[in-house]
Formats: sequence, C-alpha cells, structure tokens
Amino acid sequence: MNTALWIVQILLGAMMMLLGLMKTFLPVERLNKFSWTTHSSEIFIRFVGISEVLIGLGLTLPQLTGIAPALTSWAAISLCVVMAFAIVEHIRYRETNDLWKNVLISVLGLFVAVGRFVPLH
Repeated sequence: MNTALWIVQILLGAMMMLLGLMKTFLPVERLNKFSWTTHSSEIFIRFVGISEVLIGLGLTLPQLTGIAPALTSWAAISLCVVMAFAIVEHIRYRETNDLWKNVLISVLGLFVAVGRFVPLH
C-alpha cells in the first residue's frame, strides 16, 4: 500500500508542479490550450498556478521529510477541491469531453488523502 501511495503521490505531485509552474510563469497567451484560461483573468490564472505548485509540493515533501506529514493529506484534499471546481467550470462552458481527467485525478487524490491520513491527537 505504501508503494502505491508513493507512486500516486509522485505522479500527482509532478503533474501539479508542472501545470502550476506553467500557469504561474508562462504568458497567458501561451496558455490557450487550457480552455478555461480564455474565460479567466490573469490574476486568477496565476492564483490557480501558485495553488497547484503548493499542492504539488504538499503531496510529496511533508511525507518525504517527515515534517508535518498530515499536510500530505490536506494537499490531497486541496487537489480534490481544485478538481471539483474544474469540473464545475467544464460543465459551465459545456466542455464535457475532458471531465474524466478531473474525476480520475480526484479519485487518485482521495486515495492519497485517505491513505496518508494521520489523526491529530
């Protein structure tokens, strides 16, 4: 189980870091392959990018370093929240072809959140 959690954490973390860095640093004009960016302000796009970078770091670093490992579960829950908002936006703009990606990422995030849950005593 631990190995499966690490594989999913690393894959999700790397994906979120890559997507977050792109949304944080690339010019907005180059982000037009993300359809929602054409409907959003630059400030919101940068906010989402920074949030995704933080989620990516949170999925791996706390568990890897042993410092506040409960943050890994919170990062995974945050990932699920971001994906829920993404699903709403896709539905809002009638872009239902890619919903399965958001659902899959949410399920994997939920797997990490539950698998790494550390009760606070």
